[in-house]
Amino acid sequence: MRIPWTEARQAARHAGKPLDVVELPLARASGAVLAAPLPALAAVPSFDNSAMDGYAVAGRGPWTVVGRVRAGGVAGSLHAGQAVEIATGAPVPSGADAVLPVEHAEAVGALVSGDVELGRHIRRVGESCPAGVPLLPAGAVVTPAVLGLAASVGHDALAVHRRPRVAAVLTGDQVVTAGVPGPGRVRDAIGPVLPGLVGAAGGELAGVTYLVDHPGALVEALWEVDADVVVVGGATSVGPADHLREALRVLHADVRVDGVACRPGHPQVLAVLPDGRCVVGLPGNPFAALAAGVTLLAPLLETLSGREPGRPWTVGLAAVRSHGHDTRLVPVVVSGSVGVAVGHDQPGTLWGAALADALAVVPPGFGGGEVEVLPVAGGSGGVQF
Repeated sequence: MRIPWTEARQAARHAGKPLDVVELPLARASGAVLAAPLPALAAVPSFDNSAMDGYAVAGRGPWTVVGRVRAGGVAGSLHAGQAVEIATGAPVPSGADAVLPVEHAEAVGALVSGDVELGRHIRRVGESCPAGVPLLPAGAVVTPAVLGLAASVGHDALAVHRRPRVAAVLTGDQVVTAGVPGPGRVRDAIGPVLPGLVGAAGGELAGVTYLVDHPGALVEALWEVDADVVVVGGATSVGPADHLREALRVLHADVRVDGVACRPGHPQVLAVLPDGRCVVGLPGNPFAALAAGVTLLAPLLETLSGREPGRPWTVGLAAVRSHGHDTRLVPVVVSGSVGVAVGHDQPGTLWGAALADALAVVPPGFGGGEVEVLPVAGGSGGVQF
């Protein structure tokens, strides 16, 4: 029995819990979620340093230049009336009152003069970040900026939730994986979608297996695959080649979602196997599979990876074709606070989704107004899911 789209999303979020905590080196932590707050192990900056190329000066000018300090060098000390030539980022000598930028300095022989303001252009210890303060909470996604921040305050590794491993099993006697498909064949368009979709939701795609339409083959694949989540492409409808439900029955799976009131993509499935692995069934049509991916797969992976649901993104949308009972996912481009449907949204093509920034969640009977939108990875607007 089909359930409403919003209920299906909630069922996916509640089908698992954050995976175990692991410590990963910074080079492997991108995309994971912090399992504990991130503290500053060191102050930033960790020593007084110059914010400008110029001269570190002590007391009133003019000053006698007594040396030079470069980044990574030894600062030493200054007495009143003395200066050292200094580079941006170099340690400031003790006794220095300010840095005179080179463009404001007048140098004649060993003497330099210019107008300075007490304390100007010196970055003091802990000015940007004192040691010991919490910088980010648990639950923060490890982005490139987070990695750089962690390194800057002394971390070599981070405690994060393990990213869920996803294995894909794509079915269909008619599916080919390369070249122009011949008569009666179709090119696989779901496999290429999955790495970006899985990665954007916090998971890691461990591999893709292609199966013929045979119930025994699907049961065996589901039994043997080593992953936290198994994505089955195709086999979710009720035709003679759709064997997912029978395979789940044989494996004594707990079926949480068996059909969603959603177009495209209503024959989608979510189940939990007795050993705790999750199975997400996607329809065989490419856009329908993407719609099911953002409905069930993405929220499930977000939960397993430790991500918290973000605040919904909403835009105004003019009246578009709606359904009397089902939610429609409509490709749109977004400009400011307004979404515009791009068309090309038949279940069998990803053309509209490729043009779009997001999928608008159009409720049954919609006549225009504010709607939630789900960003799509790699859309023409550059918005990431």
